[in-house]
Amino acid sequence: MLAYALYSVAALLALATIAAALAASVHGNATVYGASLIVTLALCAIALLKLIQPASSSTVVLPIGLPWLGAHFRMDSVAAFFLVVVDLGGAAASLFALGYGRHEQVPQRVLPFYPAFLAAMNLVVLADDAFTFLVSWEFMSLTSWALVIAHHRERDNVRAGYIYLLMASFGTLALLLAFGLLAGVDGHYAFSAIRFSHPAAGSAALVLLLALIGAGSKAGVVPLHAWLPLAHPAAPSHVSALLSGVMTKVAVYGFIRIVFDLLGPPSWWWSMVVLAVGGITAVMGVLYALMQHDLKRLLAYHTVENIGIIFIGLGLALAFKSYDLDWAAALALTAGLFHVFNHSIFKGLLFFGAGAVLNATGERDMEHLGGLINRMPQTAFVFLVGCLAISALPPLNGFVSEWLTFQAILVSPQLPSWGLKFLVPAVGALLALAAALAAACFVKAFGITFLGRPRTPVAEQARETDRFSLAVMFAFAAICLIAGVLPGVFIDALAPVTKSLVGVSMPHQTGVQWLSIVPIAESRSSYNGLLVFLFVVLSGSIAAFVIHRLASDRLRRGPAWNCGYPDLSPVTQYTASSFAQPIRRVFGTLVFRAREIGEMPPPGAAQPARLTVELHDVIWDALYAPLEKGIAYAAEKLNVLQFFSIRRYLSLVFSALVLLLLVLAIWL
Repeated sequence: MLAYALYSVAALLALATIAAALAASVHGNATVYGASLIVTLALCAIALLKLIQPASSSTVVLPIGLPWLGAHFRMDSVAAFFLVVVDLGGAAASLFALGYGRHEQVPQRVLPFYPAFLAAMNLVVLADDAFTFLVSWEFMSLTSWALVIAHHRERDNVRAGYIYLLMASFGTLALLLAFGLLAGVDGHYAFSAIRFSHPAAGSAALVLLLALIGAGSKAGVVPLHAWLPLAHPAAPSHVSALLSGVMTKVAVYGFIRIVFDLLGPPSWWWSMVVLAVGGITAVMGVLYALMQHDLKRLLAYHTVENIGIIFIGLGLALAFKSYDLDWAAALALTAGLFHVFNHSIFKGLLFFGAGAVLNATGERDMEHLGGLINRMPQTAFVFLVGCLAISALPPLNGFVSEWLTFQAILVSPQLPSWGLKFLVPAVGALLALAAALAAACFVKAFGITFLGRPRTPVAEQARETDRFSLAVMFAFAAICLIAGVLPGVFIDALAPVTKSLVGVSMPHQTGVQWLSIVPIAESRSSYNGLLVFLFVVLSGSIAAFVIHRLASDRLRRGPAWNCGYPDLSPVTQYTASSFAQPIRRVFGTLVFRAREIGEMPPPGAAQPARLTVELHDVIWDALYAPLEKGIAYAAEKLNVLQFFSIRRYLSLVFSALVLLLLVLAIWL
């Protein structure tokens, strides 16, 4: 299977080369995206077969890379699961792009890098040595950066690409140092050797922090998330779905591979770091999302929130594993991995919906939309399904993974550490707060975008999107429902993954009566998505029947509900800002240093009243802005070096060589 997977990756790389010549062709879009769809479907089928029928892991060593090392590739259960996530998302994005890509203004800047990006993500997951992993990781960063700045004539996109490149380089440096510590003095860069050479406690702690920084910066954990809300909206919508729904999961894979597989038995305090980061990331991500008017930026910030939820599950798994509570570790890890899959599905669905809206209206600002449910009813329906799923409402898939995470939190009193006894419930409260705020945020996103009356002519003249886009959105909406109604099938599919990482797996779920899932014991907790779904369908059908058939059939006419404003102008509707105002007033002072400046003209004056809201990114102002100024200052001072003569350059090199020799002599 591994050989077929590598052949498929090679096909994607070859397609990237061919796409450079086909970009200007009339059929270039259909050829590149159609071929990408076929190859990613093949890769997804290979990985799914490996996941369902786990056997001994296969390994391939290619004579490329470092001469004495070669390039090692391996497909085990962990890699197979993440390959399913990567290639299912890649296939969906390729199918969506068959319709959406026809409207791309600069295809020559997108088509060559798209299959290369897909190939890079697959190579990261398949890599089985540090050198191949880091080269593939950097290749993934560079190809995604090229896609982020595809529309480079827009100044904001160039800034987004610049910040992304800096953060990606910083993350790669952290991972390079982490692998250096794992390799040790003997320089064993192959993962098979690293697994049996566990570092000392101090080195292991440093590796954990470096892995959290390196993988976390790519995943978007707070405070390393600065690039994400800039880069995701800048890219084309099908690429945004890959960046948010897939590439961040490759970063999660990198963290899992290092911490759960290569680093050795965990210490209990590791989990406290991961849990704290996950809880803060979840709440901060959803609070930032609530303040956004840009639909794609709102979705990008919600990626930050869901990455926090995933890291909460991983932190709980580390805590339970450190105290040999393997059954609880399997539950927490299953919750985190299931949310990896779920988020890739409903976030891809939502970005596809946002792309359809952008394609139909040319607008991402929700304040310029409204009333699209009448113009784009099918897009509105599938977008609503995505909103319900990401809000963790039953019977959809987002509820199941978050419910499993709460079940893991509820067994945390069995942990003997008092630090964890206090921290885990606090993180549970943050998770509950994030879930409630997420529901509020997507009421805002769907209501302002699709309900009410059109706020602009472009919203009033919108048309439904193409059949390719609708097909992939309906397919992802169906997966959201199936994974929520029949979660036991997906939980059992994750059993080989959790067993390889923590030694055990959750009990077999598909044999439970009525297709329920029982994470711990029936006396403590169980959930039946099928019964919930049937209850929702039956109660909704009965309510509709009573309203339409048994209620009075007398025709009554009256004014539409107008929120107390008889003027039917769209400006009297709720806006994105007014919807978020109560939450902004509760959290804004602490999180955003928010200020509301009201300008009320005197009686009789003709000018309108104005309300100006000022929001600040506290993390950017405190962390990144001073760093930016420091780098600019240092660059200005060092700029004089480029005007040196050849003799000064030689003198500088000689001085540096002498200094290094002195340091080496003193060190030895």
